Amino acid sequence: MMQSVTLTNVPSLATLQASFIAILPKIRAAGHVYFRHLRCSDTKQDAMNELVALAWKWFIRLAQRGKDATQYPTILGEFAARHVNAGRRLCGIEKPKDVLSRLAQQKRGFVVESLPVRVPSTVEEALHDNTQTPIPDQVSFRCDFPEWKKTRTYRDRRVIEDLMVGERTLDVSNKYGLSPARISQLRRDFHDDWERFCSVCEDGEPAVVA
Repeated sequence: MMQSVTLTNVPSLATLQASFIAILPKIRAAGHVYFRHLRCSDTKQDAMNELVALAWKWFIRLAQRGKDATQYPTILGEFAARHVNAGRRLCGIEKPKDVLSRLAQQKRGFVVESLPVRVPSTVEEALHDNTQTPIPDQVSFRCDFPEWKKTRTYRDRRVIEDLMVGERTLDVSNKYGLSPARISQLRRDFHDDWERFCSVCEDGEPAVVA
């Protein structure tokens, strides 16, 4: 909504709008230069929208004070860009504790990214690009895990695969006709059974499960 002007010595709102639209390309150009570091097109567009909104607000205020902002559109755009970059918006200031706030991300040095569109279909696929776990541990897991799965029922193996690639408890329970509580119990059982299996393997004894 455009801000109304009540002072009688100020040009009409239509005149102000026309003047602002005339300098808008230069205001936007200043914003594009200032926000050139933003890689996400949506984030950059949000910042540009806020810039234009702030510039219009200040344009009106300057007109109410008898100043003609059409004489310095680039400066107006740069000041608006700085305010947006500092977390200031037309309707207030970003919350510094909001993880989605660019201000919070800049101050604390983290970024928020979307999850991959495609979830790995198997545990082996999920481990394919694993560069954090030490190689010996990866090799041991790739050898022991399939053997351990053989000790479980067919349904348990399917549940294990689904849980390990990130499926939610509720989704898994619906998939197999079990309650979420039962899935949680199975999760704990799988964990404990795997720990027992690993301890047996470390002792050098055959991992035989009756």
